[in-house]
Amino acid sequence: MKFFNIEKTSEGKARAGELTTDHGKIQTPIFMPVGTVASVKTVHQRELKEDIKAQIILGNTYHLYLRPTMDTMQEAGGLHKFMNWDLPILTDSGGFQVFSLSKSRKMSEEGVKFKSHIDGSYHLFTPEKSMEIQRQIGADIFMAFDECVAYPSGYNEVKASMEMTHRWLKRCIDWNEANPELYGHKQRFFPIVQGSTYSDLRKISAEVISEAGAEGNAIGGLSVGEPEEELYRITDEVTDILPKDKPRYLMGVGTPWNILESIGLGIDMMDCVMPTRNARNAMLFTWQGVMNLKNEKWKKDFSPLDEFGTSFVDREYSKAYVRHLFVSKEYLAKQIASIHNLAFYLDLVKVAREHIVAGDFYQWKNSIVPILRQRL
Repeated sequence: MKFFNIEKTSEGKARAGELTTDHGKIQTPIFMPVGTVASVKTVHQRELKEDIKAQIILGNTYHLYLRPTMDTMQEAGGLHKFMNWDLPILTDSGGFQVFSLSKSRKMSEEGVKFKSHIDGSYHLFTPEKSMEIQRQIGADIFMAFDECVAYPSGYNEVKASMEMTHRWLKRCIDWNEANPELYGHKQRFFPIVQGSTYSDLRKISAEVISEAGAEGNAIGGLSVGEPEEELYRITDEVTDILPKDKPRYLMGVGTPWNILESIGLGIDMMDCVMPTRNARNAMLFTWQGVMNLKNEKWKKDFSPLDEFGTSFVDREYSKAYVRHLFVSKEYLAKQIASIHNLAFYLDLVKVAREHIVAGDFYQWKNSIVPILRQRL
């Protein structure tokens, strides 16, 4: 069974493909909703599958390790059974969360010692420990343990961090080869390219990661505060080097326009908390542009939430009603907005895929991106 099959390439780097996992097929390019603690915030699994049309979701190694703990996870039979989700799951390695705990962690060659944000207890994540936890979670796709540096960071700091990420990768691979899967389904391993915004370091890292011969590859350390043009420049340079016959995952990206530009640069998989986080703050992404539903202009707008939307909330609720829910601080507002935004993101990549297959992706992208960016 071939893991990744490219069905159509466009006139540039964009491509339409298919990933095959033991929990189902994934049409690429794909956006993956983030389910940090075995839950995509405010959204039922049924809605994820039936209304949002999610094909794969993310789980978070750091958070799941602390809660519900791996004892519970293994007794449940892994994350799929624990959260009743029978489609594919990807887990990150915990590296980015540990990076974000800069005030309560200590880094060494061995790994990262950190203090739990829940109870203050101390824990050590090594490359081997990250692999062990991700085995116990049982994701279909799991990530190498890496270090992500802040932006901006000095050249020497980034170089040392990247080199440690490469040494950690070797330890991850060794552990994986010695320890089989736990739940009877195949797990695919992705290493991560690092190097911040330094082209020469990114080139070195992309070559090291390519030589690892994994079934897919990820690009990390972007979307951490660098300008958009830097995000695109580095992505373009890295996708020139990573194997063309393997999926490329750009971690933590991004806005609807980031997603389309990244697809145009040869990216197959993306994830971001933005659609749900912004939804909880009344920001909705649509084919006409970005809406702030708390604005007075929607107070008496009784038209559907989004006439071009694909989910039931877009037809069943009006802009005025959802604005009222936000102003009244009703939980339902966050739920409706989250379903809308996630469904829009999945529709966005579906339509992008259709244009790649049709052969007019870049023409369409260049016409739609300015519309997506405008404030309504």
